[in-house]
Amino acid sequence: MTGRNLMKSQNSLRIASDVRLGKQVEMHGFVNLYGCEIGDGTRIGCFVEIQKHAVVGARCKISSHSFICEGVTLEDEVFIGHGVMFSNDRYPRATRPDGTLETSDDWECRRTLVKRGASIGSGTILLGGLVIGENAMIGAGSVVTADVPANATVAGNPARLLTKQQEIYAG
Repeated sequence: MTGRNLMKSQNSLRIASDVRLGKQVEMHGFVNLYGCEIGDGTRIGCFVEIQKHAVVGARCKISSHSFICEGVTLEDEVFIGHGVMFSNDRYPRATRPDGTLETSDDWECRRTLVKRGASIGSGTILLGGLVIGENAMIGAGSVVTADVPANATVAGNPARLLTKQQEIYAG
């Protein structure tokens, strides 16, 4: 772990030695990080897992019970609500056709990019291979199956465009 000034107690935190941790990162209990990168000033709630090859930018907020899998990149100032789940495999299987267990060689990681200032509401599920635009807003409980434009608000299952604003609060 290369981070400095880790906030909160390290009790119940599982942080692998290969994690790149920025300055003033705040984490709460039962966080599991391995092989990922976390930017300066990011806050991570309880019961969050962030997998290898995931990148979290600076000043992000990741709420409790969220899962950020391999292949996900969050740019700076992204908000992740409670219980948000990212996916990176469009065709998940436990075994090959011959019945043997699949390995990492048997699937393609579908990368997702969440651009600066986007907000993803609680309980949202995002399929792999998406781009969520800058300052986009995703309503709670949505299932996101397609790219979301910058400054758009989407919601539903599947998520549909509700509004697209020209200017948005950037505070």
